[in-house]
Amino acid sequence: MKKSIISFALILFAISASAQSTARKFVLKNSTDGQSELTCYLPKKPTGRAVVDCPGGGYSHLAMDHEGHQWAEYFNKQGIAYFVLKYRMPKGDRNIPLSDAYQAMRTVRDSAEVWHINKKDVGIMGFSAGGHLASSVSTHADEAVRPNFSILFYPVISMDERITHKGSCVNFLGEERKTNAKLVEEWSNDKAVRPQVTPRAILLMSSDDKVVPPVTNGVAYYTAMNKAGNECTLHIYPSGGHGWGFRNTAQGFRYHVQMLDDLTTWLQHF
Repeated sequence: MKKSIISFALILFAISASAQSTARKFVLKNSTDGQSELTCYLPKKPTGRAVVDCPGGGYSHLAMDHEGHQWAEYFNKQGIAYFVLKYRMPKGDRNIPLSDAYQAMRTVRDSAEVWHINKKDVGIMGFSAGGHLASSVSTHADEAVRPNFSILFYPVISMDERITHKGSCVNFLGEERKTNAKLVEEWSNDKAVRPQVTPRAILLMSSDDKVVPPVTNGVAYYTAMNKAGNECTLHIYPSGGHGWGFRNTAQGFRYHVQMLDDLTTWLQHF
């Protein structure tokens, strides 16, 4: 595959941020296919850890707020640098969002010294289809861009449209999915987990999710990770449906506080 030429423009201005962080925005420009954006939120007291976030949206749009920017204060309060990736839509070409995610990971590690980040403590987070993108980077990427840990919220894992979110499959794989069973299996990430290679993960979802079935997606990834001997934690909440992100009880997700406690506990144990 011919690699696209990527150039970077660093826009040195502050955008709205909480008292806990300083936000800077810069743009990853692709010379032929438009642009993706990476917004960085740097904590005042960095621990060296960083998280790159991939919001969801079925590979057709992005939920940039409750699955993106609204998480910045949570991470920055823990001293974690936080990056929100506005990746390009695949429109049947999976290499488009994949290249954006790989480049985001590479950019964070390349700038680690400037941003007070430990190159060996850079994680990836994703929601729904963004969870598929995050788990794809976790299972398919080489060491240079592979994350050190993964945070996956109600993720699309399978690319078999019979047992997952059909729209994500159609948009990510395109028409080729109809005739290429090996391609579908390759990007069903529970089948791509590698022992001692795929990074530790936490999965968080609701049992009543009707959009992305938990058993054939998130639970399947958890099972594959355990079978491979890789560290993996699973939290399934009794209700909440799909797509709650950072929404709190008043906004429809009654387990918001518990979810944050579960995630914080996990982040603090390594």
